[in-house]
Amino acid sequence: MAKESMKAREIRRQKLVDRYAEKRAKLKAEGDYVGLSRLPRNSNPIRLHNRCKLTGRPKGYIRQFGISRITFREMASKGLIPGIRKASW
Repeated sequence: MAKESMKAREIRRQKLVDRYAEKRAKLKAEGDYVGLSRLPRNSNPIRLHNRCKLTGRPKGYIRQFGISRITFREMASKGLIPGIRKASW
């Protein structure tokens, strides 16, 4: 389980990315890199980190499902993910 502070930090970063998305796209299209450098660093979408939607785990993230590998395995074992069969893991 991820710390609450780490989850909150990611939420704040996501809000900044959303807030500055249009401005960033406009500055990038104009080629104004000085203007881009004046924007907050955390408004860059590259600084976002994928986290499991259920546990908040940052590592072993499966993008297609939006969850970590451990959560995926637990859910697959319980039969909660349609089309996934446990082979031999």
